[in-house]
Amino acid sequence: MVSNSKLFTIGNFDFRLQHLLIIGVLALSCSISMIIRSGPLNYETELFEYDPFFNYRATEYAVNNGFENYFEWYDEKSWYPYGRNISDTSQVTLHLSTAVLYQIFNFGMSLHTFTVIFPLFIGGITTIAVFGFVRVLGGTTAGLFGSLMFAVSVPILIRGFAGWFKSEPLGLFLGIIALYLFVSGIKYNKGKTSFIKLVGGGLVLALAFSSWGGSIFFILTILLFYFALPFFKRENKFLIWAVPTFSISLTLFSLMFERTSDAVMGYLGVAILLSTVFVIISEIIKNYSAETKKLRNCLIFLISICTSGIGVFAAGYIGLPTFRYLNAVNPLIFAEDPLTESVQEHAVTSLTVSFAFFSIFLIFAMIGIWFLFSKKSFSIRNDMKVFSLVVSLFAIYLSSAFMRLEVFAAIGLLIIGGIGLSLLLKEILSTNNSLIKYIFSIAILCLFVMPTVLPIDNGWASWSDYSPTIINGGTGHNQFVSYDWLEAGKWIKENTPEDSVIAAWWDYGYWITALSDRTTLADNATLLDWQIKKIAYALLASPDDTWNILHSSYDENISSSYTPEFLEFLGNPVEVPNCVTVSSIEHNLTGKPMNFCSPSQRGMDADYILTFVAVEKIYAEGVEVGLYQVLAGGDESKKQWLAAISNQKASKFTKPDGQTPTQHFMENTTLGKLLPFEIAAFFDPKTNQLFNYYGDDFIPIYSKKIKLSDPDNDPFYLVYASPSFYSEMPGQQNIVLLYKINPNYQPQN
Repeated sequence: MVSNSKLFTIGNFDFRLQHLLIIGVLALSCSISMIIRSGPLNYETELFEYDPFFNYRATEYAVNNGFENYFEWYDEKSWYPYGRNISDTSQVTLHLSTAVLYQIFNFGMSLHTFTVIFPLFIGGITTIAVFGFVRVLGGTTAGLFGSLMFAVSVPILIRGFAGWFKSEPLGLFLGIIALYLFVSGIKYNKGKTSFIKLVGGGLVLALAFSSWGGSIFFILTILLFYFALPFFKRENKFLIWAVPTFSISLTLFSLMFERTSDAVMGYLGVAILLSTVFVIISEIIKNYSAETKKLRNCLIFLISICTSGIGVFAAGYIGLPTFRYLNAVNPLIFAEDPLTESVQEHAVTSLTVSFAFFSIFLIFAMIGIWFLFSKKSFSIRNDMKVFSLVVSLFAIYLSSAFMRLEVFAAIGLLIIGGIGLSLLLKEILSTNNSLIKYIFSIAILCLFVMPTVLPIDNGWASWSDYSPTIINGGTGHNQFVSYDWLEAGKWIKENTPEDSVIAAWWDYGYWITALSDRTTLADNATLLDWQIKKIAYALLASPDDTWNILHSSYDENISSSYTPEFLEFLGNPVEVPNCVTVSSIEHNLTGKPMNFCSPSQRGMDADYILTFVAVEKIYAEGVEVGLYQVLAGGDESKKQWLAAISNQKASKFTKPDGQTPTQHFMENTTLGKLLPFEIAAFFDPKTNQLFNYYGDDFIPIYSKKIKLSDPDNDPFYLVYASPSFYSEMPGQQNIVLLYKINPNYQPQN
């Protein structure tokens, strides 16, 4: 800041021109953040993706029933018949904090609308939190650059759209506030002020962890910094009480929530304890060591701890963490679980994706790293340099595991990028050449703006040009608008019994429960893998076997409908003699399993089965009826994943291209029968000709045909098709179909 002219005084505070500039830049960052993230509102004021529908429903429950009942809520409408302990398996802080904020700031709007716009405001104020955090590390100018970078960072904005009422926006906000409190508390020994900040940092970080499981990144970053602190922090006795203060605060406040308490009582708690003990013992070692041997002795102690830890794990005294945490720590290992691989967010990142996400930020970061290792960063304290490098490099390392973890890389890049730009700007402005100053300032502005708007229709600002997922059906056609899912949810709510149980692929569980208030077998919480495997198997089984699996009661053994190979894949649980089935009420009160009789071999007691198909309707010259091409995103396009998840060979259901259905799939599987289409011809895009046989790169063309509609003779019969099914207009159609599971059907075998 080159101007320090005083404008006016408020009490003991002198408001200067530089403060006005800071406020202006922060207002700009906040505005840009909110404007970019508001893209989905151009299509519909609706929740985005899948999880936000559950979070909305949970928040609504807290608003309507109070916090005490929320913590006692065992949701019987999900994972039927087992239910779900909400407070033990959910982002409690997200639900409760939103409920509180809604009751204070709703301004007459509905809770639904409030949760849709909630991510916008959280994203906006997080730019201010980023400024404060980066400012502590590298100064005011670095904080302003970091704030601007946060506002336009693609990995962050695509997980903070309007309607993205998920854990990331609030978790990021609280996590960055926690880092600010920790860093500012540990930076200087200010007695009570440092103590309050460290206790507050532990509290806020515990809330962040309860809001978003990804907040463990912030915890691990601090723990890694613990191991570096004794080598760079040389204030006697300060670390001995400061570090335990933060660690104890984080641990105690984490115990307030069921989900986070499990973590701190496990591996995370051990990591907090060991790193804290390391700092304390290292300070004691330094106190009793000669000046020239302090760092050497601490290093020997650190090496001995690492060696002992490796030995304990290698000897098998302590088991390894779950795969999701191992994969984050070691990106070179990959998931072998098809259910995990089928989730798009778990896709492995690549250099192409990373460059599309960050582009110019990568250059800013390299400038920052160069400056932090040079003498030109003398104005930044050594401990702050180390923390900046620890959090940034660790973030970039973690992001190489999953595409969804690129959000951490964004945090790392904005820290060292902001610091690098500020130091570079300081160097340039210290010259006497005015031309260089202007050219540099314009260059920095252009570098910020260019990736935001260029290339046209594919700049960073366009990444928010999405219609909400429930409007486009999750088909990948991001500007497509269809209200079929909303209409289907309304119809189900008004035309099916309240105690109905609906079977559907797990992707749609939250939508069904939130829109229609009906019970589902599985949803996006993926709590019971074997339940999802059973659904996948049922969709690819014969209609008779599927009917037996879905219709039979959950206390009835239906293992005869499975192949021996699938039972072995499920684990083939041993039948318990004289097993006892408890009621749903008893299960909720006592915690007893619903069924001691190998539940994975039991029926599912469903009343309806829902399926979704995305097609493009086309009219061919000389053909009087409409023809269809199946698009990605519907159930038909999931058959290879259904096969993998149920441990079957995909080649049985798809042609060599991995997508075109086989005759077996269309004629013998339940999903093939539920799809109201049959293959009419194959289109060769190379010759623009139609054939009645399959060939390499041929595209199947379908005609409409309802295969299950007889309530007297069919195992399932169609009771509802969403409006697009009856449309005569060409173009994309998202079709939701609901079939009644026929209670009077008699299997043929």
